[in-house]
Amino acid sequence: MELKTRLKPWRRIGTVPRGDFRIFKLVEEFFEAPGMDLDHGFFVIESPDWVNIVPVTDDGKVVLIRQFRAGNNSVTIEIPGGMVDAGESFSAAALRELEEETGYQAKKVTALGSVSPNPAIMRNSCHMFLASGVKPTGQIHFDSSEDVESFEASWEEIDAMIARGEINHSLVLNALFFAKQALEAL
Repeated sequence: MELKTRLKPWRRIGTVPRGDFRIFKLVEEFFEAPGMDLDHGFFVIESPDWVNIVPVTDDGKVVLIRQFRAGNNSVTIEIPGGMVDAGESFSAAALRELEEETGYQAKKVTALGSVSPNPAIMRNSCHMFLASGVKPTGQIHFDSSEDVESFEASWEEIDAMIARGEINHSLVLNALFFAKQALEAL
């Protein structure tokens, strides 16, 4: 079903760099609205694409991680994920993050889709993957700013953690939703 709209993309008429902050750049972009006498500036965050991977063991458990997040000053429950390195494929980045953060490796990885983390202010995508048949290898390689612990949980336990608000990271919730749908379709 195609949804019709009268809206058209706005025409970019200028870009001004505002800052380079290691993991993202901030730019101000100016747009002209079609059919309107309106020019408007928007701040946009340019960041590398991200990956999230839902690792599932042979007995159906999901490997989750806990880590500190400065943005909300708390320890969060998530799935492995991170930034895609320059020249790296999305699936390779997902498998790298899985092993770096949990010490697990996967027999098979399946793409689940991509989402826009926040299209109002961000110009990147988060690519989601399902990893099947994951097993621990013991080869954990945290980034210098990471302190992560991993644990396994059933889908019922995950549903309860979501209901209690213990898993509340929107990109993680997206990936878990798509992974659960993919597994139910098997």
